[in-house]
Amino acid sequence: MPTAAFAAFDAKSPLRAHTVERREPGPADVAIDILFCGVCHSDLHFAKSEWFPVDYPLVPGQEIVGRVRAVGSDVKRFKEGQLVGVGCLVDSCRTCPSCQENLENYCTTGMTMTYGSPDPKGGGMTMGGYSTAMVVDQDFVLSIPENLDPAGAAPLLCAGITTYSPLRHWSIGKDSKVGVVGLGGLGHMAIQIAAAMGAEVTVFTTSAGKAADAKSLGASHVVISTDADAMAAAAGTLDFIINTVAAPHNLDPLIAALRRDGTLCLVGVPASPHPSPSVMGLVFGRKSIGASLIGGIKETQEMLDFCGKHNITAHTETIRMDEINEAYERMLKGDVKYRFVIDMATMSA
Repeated sequence: MPTAAFAAFDAKSPLRAHTVERREPGPADVAIDILFCGVCHSDLHFAKSEWFPVDYPLVPGQEIVGRVRAVGSDVKRFKEGQLVGVGCLVDSCRTCPSCQENLENYCTTGMTMTYGSPDPKGGGMTMGGYSTAMVVDQDFVLSIPENLDPAGAAPLLCAGITTYSPLRHWSIGKDSKVGVVGLGGLGHMAIQIAAAMGAEVTVFTTSAGKAADAKSLGASHVVISTDADAMAAAAGTLDFIINTVAAPHNLDPLIAALRRDGTLCLVGVPASPHPSPSVMGLVFGRKSIGASLIGGIKETQEMLDFCGKHNITAHTETIRMDEINEAYERMLKGDVKYRFVIDMATMSA
């Protein structure tokens, strides 16, 4: 099916209009008319070929919310008109130990990403949500709670699960003391989710102007990370820190902020490595550095249900599809609070 989209054709040129072919729905497929697609920093990294070699043209977009247009004969969980989502993956091997444990994101043979992966069903490469429609296997489609604003729910499909998954894995709950590094697209989700889990949240930011926003999102404390005295006062106070910053920086002051047996979890992926942390800061306190990558389908649905229960969505700015290149430039400058979302109704406007 010819489908309107926006694509990157090389690493340097602006994205522009394109037409992609979507497969005809099979018995296990769900055809979705896309309403909104979030703009993730990963989209920019991929479009610019900063992480991996990219096969162009590339249609980004992995924070997708839409309505079901049609379902295959074997589909029982979804119906026409239902509000659904598609996140960062659309298939996996389904047989490896990780897949069998509902951790398709850690598939041994490699998950099929929503864009930029070889497409085992349609041939060619997968094409993402910067488009008006897509067809997805029912096992990788998610139900969006109807009480959530669809535009605000879109970033939950990447930013939401990227922060929810490590908070769940490290058993964050009531009485946990959690640090969040960076108040951006990921950080503002981490604050809301950790607070809803019952944690006392401390935000580390370089910008004093973000303190009021951090507290309105649920933070109890704000530490300006460039203030040596403030960082010294935070030493040894936190059980867990989720670091959302996607730029290289010194991890040692954050490690110092952990209590004994605390964990610093990295979810922001810089284009070049962080400076190596001091081993001394880790061994004196039995502290750990970990990392986390999105979540499997079961956990992503759990996250969506949690956000529905607590009425959590991303704080978004809605843009037209033809404003995507300007949005990329603004995103690089941190000029968005806190996530761009594309209104797909503007594709033909």
